Amino acid sequence: MNANQKSQSKALRVYRVTFLNQAKVYEVYAREVHQGEIYGFVELQGLVFGEAGGLLVNPGEERLKEEFKGVRRTLIPSHAVIRIDEVEKEGPARIHDSDGGAKVTPFPGPLMRPGQDR
Repeated sequence: MNANQKSQSKALRVYRVTFLNQAKVYEVYAREVHQGEIYGFVELQGLVFGEAGGLLVNPGEERLKEEFKGVRRTLIPSHAVIRIDEVEKEGPARIHDSDGGAKVTPFPGPLMRPGQDR
């Protein structure tokens, strides 16, 4: 792979990020995912949504588009992130209930608060 192919491959990366927000599971797609400048946060940039104008409208994706309208980057608390996957292409963004019959219980949050003596 030459340098041009590597830069094109890097530019076309898409990540599916699944995280908890207010008792809902959000699944969004982003071009860039980084450790945030603020400790304990994951930074998402370049959120990707499906094209408008199709015959079928996904209400969850429309809600996410509206929620993130005008947002250049967003910071998600690390403990809210469920999973980050690098995928070949984006899919529909979704929101669903977090209790949807899942058989896996999320690991509890931090056991000790910052500044608390051991």
